[in-house]
Amino acid sequence: MSGSGAETTRGSEAETMSGPEAEVTRGPEAEVTRGPEAEVTRGPEAEVTRGPEAEVTRGPEAEVTRGPEAEVTRGPEAEGTRGPEAEVTRGPEVGAAHAPQTQPSPGSGVVPGPEAEPQRVPEAAGQPGSRAARTPEAAAALASPDGTVLAPSPEAARGPRAEDVPDAEAVPEAPDVDLAGIVLGEVAAVLEADSVQEIDSRRSFKDLGFDSMTGVELRERLSEALGRPLPTTLVFDHPSPEAVIDFLGGGGTAPTPAGAPARPAADADEPIAIVAMGCRYPGGVRSPEDLWRVVAEGRDVIGPFPTDRGWDLEGLYDPEGRQPGKHYVREGGFLHDAPAFDADFFGISPREALAMDPQQRLLLETTWEAIERAGIDPTALRSTPTGVYVGTTFQDYGPRLHEGTQATEGYLMTGSTPSVASGRIAYSLGLEGPALTVDTACSASLVALHLACQALRQGECTLAVAGGVTAMSTPGIFVELTRQRALSADGRCRSFAADANGTGWSEGVGMLVLERLSDARRNGHEVLAVVRGSAVNQDGASNGLTAPNGPAQQRVIRAALANARLEARDVDAVEAHGTGTPLGDPIEANALLATYGQDRPAERPLRLGSIKSNIGHTQAAAGVAGVIKMVMAMRHGTLPKTLHADEPTPQVDWSAGAVSLLTEAQPWERNGHPRRVGVSSFGISGTNAHAVIEEFTETGEAEPVLSESPVEEAGAHLFLLSARTPEALRARAAGLAAHLLERPDLKLVEVARALAVTRTAFDERAGIVAETRDQLLTALTALTQGREHPALTTGTLDPDRGKTVFILPGQGSQWPGMAQELAATLPAFHTHLHETAAAVEAHVNWKITDVLDNPTALENISILQPTLFTIHTALAKTWITHGLNPDALIGHSQGEIAAAHLAGALTLHDAARIIVRRSHLFHQHLTGTGAIAATDLSPTDLTPYPVCYTHLRAHQTLMKLQCIFFSHISPS
Repeated sequence: MSGSGAETTRGSEAETMSGPEAEVTRGPEAEVTRGPEAEVTRGPEAEVTRGPEAEVTRGPEAEVTRGPEAEVTRGPEAEGTRGPEAEVTRGPEVGAAHAPQTQPSPGSGVVPGPEAEPQRVPEAAGQPGSRAARTPEAAAALASPDGTVLAPSPEAARGPRAEDVPDAEAVPEAPDVDLAGIVLGEVAAVLEADSVQEIDSRRSFKDLGFDSMTGVELRERLSEALGRPLPTTLVFDHPSPEAVIDFLGGGGTAPTPAGAPARPAADADEPIAIVAMGCRYPGGVRSPEDLWRVVAEGRDVIGPFPTDRGWDLEGLYDPEGRQPGKHYVREGGFLHDAPAFDADFFGISPREALAMDPQQRLLLETTWEAIERAGIDPTALRSTPTGVYVGTTFQDYGPRLHEGTQATEGYLMTGSTPSVASGRIAYSLGLEGPALTVDTACSASLVALHLACQALRQGECTLAVAGGVTAMSTPGIFVELTRQRALSADGRCRSFAADANGTGWSEGVGMLVLERLSDARRNGHEVLAVVRGSAVNQDGASNGLTAPNGPAQQRVIRAALANARLEARDVDAVEAHGTGTPLGDPIEANALLATYGQDRPAERPLRLGSIKSNIGHTQAAAGVAGVIKMVMAMRHGTLPKTLHADEPTPQVDWSAGAVSLLTEAQPWERNGHPRRVGVSSFGISGTNAHAVIEEFTETGEAEPVLSESPVEEAGAHLFLLSARTPEALRARAAGLAAHLLERPDLKLVEVARALAVTRTAFDERAGIVAETRDQLLTALTALTQGREHPALTTGTLDPDRGKTVFILPGQGSQWPGMAQELAATLPAFHTHLHETAAAVEAHVNWKITDVLDNPTALENISILQPTLFTIHTALAKTWITHGLNPDALIGHSQGEIAAAHLAGALTLHDAARIIVRRSHLFHQHLTGTGAIAATDLSPTDLTPYPVCYTHLRAHQTLMKLQCIFFSHISPS
């Protein structure tokens, strides 16, 4: 049939339509369209387009374009290009160019799937078909004495492989790019800084002064400078110049891969270790030791209201408490230095600091102190799954959002919102675990502790900080509780006393550093105590929204004991909520009598006390105050007395169970089991919490310690201090001196180690070399007073400093007796020397320590090189043990092997095998056959000299072998 524009022909198998521009043939399996420029075949599985320049095949999984010069395969996971000079495979796991002489292994494809990569990549380990296997000398070096092939470890697999290193003539190397210089230069340009020296690459872009507009400008400038597109979210995904440099150095075109997940969940009943505590409470308490002195000495630290907060103290006071807007209290427990804050230390501007609730400021400072007390450099926790759990409440700080001033607008919301209290800690320290703010009023910090323990056991975080804070910005809480007649007129809490007349409000902050017990032991952290179990519940429909409920308190106690796998009689004491109210205390005492007071010997009653009698009711920080008090009591073996309770309240039938109020301090005996205490906190909202804390006692073998850093006992020690400003450095020296005077039992070796490896290194620095405590104290006094001293060196870190590189040399540094004195006096070196020697000795029939002072043995290269490898590796690891970590490593000759191991490219086992085989080859094939000369001539230039050529070829063989493993040693 024909028409004006086309002619159609139908047959039994196909139909053909012809027109002036094209011809279309349709059949049961395919449709073919032919035109003057191309032919297109469409079938159920693919579409093929053929033209004069190329052929394109499109299918459900990939698209293949074939032309006269190249073939390109594109799939959802990768792109592969084959040409006359090279083959390139690109994908999420692969990005290497392959010279034509390297053929894929049977079964490998051009385009690997997401779960596998081409077989040719692992061939570089010496498997058949790889370059390493084609060189006889290389194969010999990679084989063990029994003929097996030496395959790389998983660590070595991270390094370069033979197939990933193209021949120079096949794929020219890209010119080196100074990424740091480019990034810092563009940052300086955007900020209109005079020079890059003004830019601190570690500070966030926000702190440097960037906003959304300047962030976009930086991204555009970097894209132009580098000639490649960059994500629009560059400065948000990588929020500092240093992070951008690292990102670009890793390729800079794909999203940053997610970090390692937290560890799997632990056993449900694994104890949680308290590895450090930090606090500030009334009475000038700035540490757990200060708090212990307050309770051990039986001190009452309640005092007058502060005069620097703008409160109208006289106008607010009404002795009768009848007038609206007034209260009948003149004293409480206050943090008189709460307004002080080192904003610059945390990179916070003065405007933002002004808008920040003092509670957030106190949390930042106390958390930092607690982490340092755990022997952890707070900056080392950046990008780790560390959780933050904070109990706090809103305290009316600052104007309402619509009443902000020019100085506070833009910061009021984050400055006063309780949810930001935990988030700001995580942001400031770069912590990536859960961050929760808990507001259950007076039980908040103990609830936060419970949640942190649960998260640690479930693997949501590997370390956690938990606690609470209260700082009263206004006197509003006093006015509000006056209406309820719930306040003690003199501000004292008379816990469980006959003359209890109300609670006394106070302020405070306390933070705990928590870790699973197994992790704490493995990491070498001191375990102060353990949380055996905890529980949280609600009063439910009690006799009033704010009224406590005795049965609910009994239930939460029993739930905590069940969680701890303990019976009530296994617990020695309870740190009670004990607010001192005539209603609350009897309800709590009866709940304790019904639980802990039953089924226990009369001569071993439950001991009852409350820290509120010393420092008042610190509200959201009350529960953690009780925990800190009782952990210190465990360590001192004493149960402190409860103040103001000479006569127990008659509203409780104390004969109903074995419970005894601690009206006097008592020795805390172990009674056949570790010391244990229950800690209670009950919130005005009805949320109750109870935790069981247990003394830590070593049982069985501890797991291997990873962070232990031994230091020599005898001789002089180096004591390092640092701070952000000279004034802070002097204050730090004064603090250390006071600590040493208070703790004469401290070993200088432990002090030196803690200062070297568990503290952040700031720019203002001081170093003291001392052999005795008196020498150290004298030098610290000089530093505090700004005087010079022969043992003291001070200085400011150069902002233009370079990075640290370890250089591992070849042979030539040997001498008889080397390393012996160091191994005898420095435990760290001794440990690493013997560890490395054991790896080497697994492949030889002699011992490293036997040849150190043997001149004849050290002339044998097969002995010398493994010996030097052992010493060099041990020396480098000793520096690392003492806190000096390299940014990169480089090796010369045999030093390349040690550098590769230290960088993580080779396991110690593999590095030891390689150095033994290498030295054996040198001894067997090269020693005595000529001489060694250093020249800057190329192999081509040396070819005319036949005397050199034979030895040159042998040398090249060994160099090729080394290149396979070490040509791109990664920074550690």
